[in-house]
Amino acid sequence: MPKDRGDEHDGKEDRVRIKPELLDEVLKGYRGPQDFEEIFKQFKKAVLERALGAELTQHLGYGKGEDKPQDQSNHRNGASAKRLLTDQGSVEIEVPRDREGSFEPQLIKKGERRFTGFDDKIIAMYARDDGQGDPGLSRRDVRDLGLARSDLAGH
Repeated sequence: MPKDRGDEHDGKEDRVRIKPELLDEVLKGYRGPQDFEEIFKQFKKAVLERALGAELTQHLGYGKGEDKPQDQSNHRNGASAKRLLTDQGSVEIEVPRDREGSFEPQLIKKGERRFTGFDDKIIAMYARDDGQGDPGLSRRDVRDLGLARSDLAGH
């Protein structure tokens, strides 16, 4: 008997399960195929920017909107626009900056313009979303990004 793709487990730590509520929210304005690419592009942009914000939070040691520790001289300093070439075309994102210029993003490194193969990771990450702001990264995803799971919520 053929397996339903949702029942397969290919060795990943977590199986991908896309929640209907998430799809409803993402596709709220969907009117037809002409909207698909734009919706997916916006989704990709939002995920990339949130992950980069989480990386900056880890780098600085405090979250956006939180008081800076007194012994911390570095702080957030806006963002810079960056155009990425992805599997599905270009995406304009905002990369957060720190005042001292010591922040080195790991997800999209400085000077990197090509960002391919990430579509599957974005889908998998949000498919595991628990609805509480935790995008559901696996332990391996978190380790590869050098983040704590709590860093990704609310950025």
